[in-house]
Amino acid sequence: MITTFKHTVYLKFLSLLNERIDSFQFALDELSISVMNETKSTAGDKHETALSMLQLEQSRIAEHLYEAIDNKTIFMQLDLDESADVIRSGSLVQTSKGYFFISIALPKAMIDGIAVIAISPKSPLGQKLIGHRNGDVIEMNGITHTIIDVL
Repeated sequence: MITTFKHTVYLKFLSLLNERIDSFQFALDELSISVMNETKSTAGDKHETALSMLQLEQSRIAEHLYEAIDNKTIFMQLDLDESADVIRSGSLVQTSKGYFFISIALPKAMIDGIAVIAISPKSPLGQKLIGHRNGDVIEMNGITHTIIDVL
């Protein structure tokens, strides 16, 4: 299989998602240990408050973990092999302002020395780009984007 820049971008963002999931899982595991240690402590208001705080933090991190897992599931459903002239979910778009991967919202990544931003098709810019093709010009917040290539 020939590795294209689009596949390299996909693998980089998938790696970032996996790192995020691992980070949340590690934090959750650490908090579970803290909760177990706190329950072994002497009873009292101070310990109950500490335990409640740990449990709240556990819930918050678990919510982030589930969201990251959902994002990974959505991300892995992208069809990279289907070629399209028109921008759609799964497209890597080169514009006059940079590269955008239409997938899910993720932080900007440097890939082979090129900055790539993963955006959701539901984001304002994603909605503007969807359905356009090479040569089209769109404007977003006073910034003009000329579509150079749809990969």
